[in-house]
Amino acid sequence: MSVNLQKGQKVDLTKGNSRLRHIMVGLGWDQIEQRRGFFSSKPAEIDCDATAFLIATDTGTIYGGGDIVYFGNLQHTSGHVVHQGDNLTGAGDGDDEQIFVDLENLNPAYSKIVFVVNIYQARERRQHFGMIRNAFIRLVDADTGSELCIFNLSENYENMTAMIFGEVYRKEGDWKFNAIGQATNDNDIVSLARRFGFQTN
Repeated sequence: MSVNLQKGQKVDLTKGNSRLRHIMVGLGWDQIEQRRGFFSSKPAEIDCDATAFLIATDTGTIYGGGDIVYFGNLQHTSGHVVHQGDNLTGAGDGDDEQIFVDLENLNPAYSKIVFVVNIYQARERRQHFGMIRNAFIRLVDADTGSELCIFNLSENYENMTAMIFGEVYRKEGDWKFNAIGQATNDNDIVSLARRFGFQTN
């Protein structure tokens, strides 16, 4: 039975559920219909991009670009975190983007996976999360198809251009999920990654 989470809540994924091996992290959102004047052009579609940051156990940071799984790097070098591809509009029901994680075989060098979403070219297009509705992150047992938990983001995110949705983390041998829901003003994936110690040359 799926658990509905509130912001800041945590849930055990593997404690009492030792058969859990693989999860699908589904992220979804809908664009609010934008009004336009008679002579104005149609507003650009809002293109949200989901990303997974693999966080190193020893440093608590992102080692390098290979540990950022997104539309430009769909699979981690280990093969244990896989992005299913970019959705350019968020149209339709259900998950807009999905990321699969092999919890059982993920290298112990990684203690956490953080799931974030940013609006592509948000500042250039004058778009923000106040123009998004029905945003959520959910975790599904990828082997059985059973939904484990869902976190619906319901706050007002006016003028915010990115979002830290949640994190899956390892603690004392068990995997847990933390519903974060922290909005930021980051305009791209790299600036979001810098929040987790990522350094560029």
